[in-house]
Amino acid sequence: MLACCAPQNPSSGQHASCGRQSAGPALLTLALPAARPPAPPAAPSPAALRAARGLLDLPGGRFLMGTDDPAGFPADGEGPVREVGVGAFRIAPTTVTNAEFASFVKETGHTTDAERFGFSFVFGGFLSEELRAASRTVAGTPWWHAVEGADWRRPEGPGSGFAARQNHPVVHVSWNDAQAYCAWSGTRLPTEAEWEYAARGGLAQRRYPWGDELAPGGREMLNIWQGAFPTSNTGRHRGTAPVRSYRPNGFGLFNTVGNVWEWCADRFSADFHRTGPRTDPAGPPSGGARVMRGGSHMCHDSYCNRYRVAARSSNTPDSSTGNIGFRVAAGH
Repeated sequence: MLACCAPQNPSSGQHASCGRQSAGPALLTLALPAARPPAPPAAPSPAALRAARGLLDLPGGRFLMGTDDPAGFPADGEGPVREVGVGAFRIAPTTVTNAEFASFVKETGHTTDAERFGFSFVFGGFLSEELRAASRTVAGTPWWHAVEGADWRRPEGPGSGFAARQNHPVVHVSWNDAQAYCAWSGTRLPTEAEWEYAARGGLAQRRYPWGDELAPGGREMLNIWQGAFPTSNTGRHRGTAPVRSYRPNGFGLFNTVGNVWEWCADRFSADFHRTGPRTDPAGPPSGGARVMRGGSHMCHDSYCNRYRVAARSSNTPDSSTGNIGFRVAAGH
């Protein structure tokens, strides 16, 4: 399955479409640098301990995972609805912010996959005319540009920065980068089942964390593309929103749908869960792609409505874009 709204690194020989069907292979080829995650410190530093504070205690239990919603994507493996159990765990109320990731990089010297590759994917509407003209696009999704020099520090490429977005989610981070951050902070990525349990906020089989209406009473509840995609966004935010924007769900989590895609620990499969474990499932034992959940600010109903709590997507573990982040979890 190809990820929605987030292209894959061209080293994989494939890419993702933001729409309802695959657009085919990307016309980008770059050599893959050697992987080299830095070793975490022997004992957590004060900064690492701070990064792990404030996690929400969730009791776990059994819940109805997945959906048979006609608005969903059966080919993504959203269904069938099944009863799943998760043990008690802790999870962050927000995704990791630019400020938090900066502390991690300052202390460890971590180099992200985007920095190693020398580029990352950026929405063309955020680029100057010069950068748009100089960067290559992804076949079938021409609004995605492979921008040289784009990374978490420079989310729109050379000349951009995050100084005014300290409390926004860090982006242009791969699954590998998220794992390195977790090793430093003594946390981990949530499993897909934990993520959905937490994202639902205690509501059974609702489409969104707050219910079934996208905008109850006309109120904006999440950061997604509004207007005509991809030419005109009339929403409150242009790109990412601060991590505590909008109301939290019933468990106290912010922005579990919209804003940025969130990496999960599991490998992706569209059908493993049909016969796999129903208690503390951790995904298939093998596979190249990793699960992403929650949708992003790039999602729009006319093209990609994966901003639902049961929606699924995936990407290769070395891929990064301007709409992928992560939140951390831990056991009790």
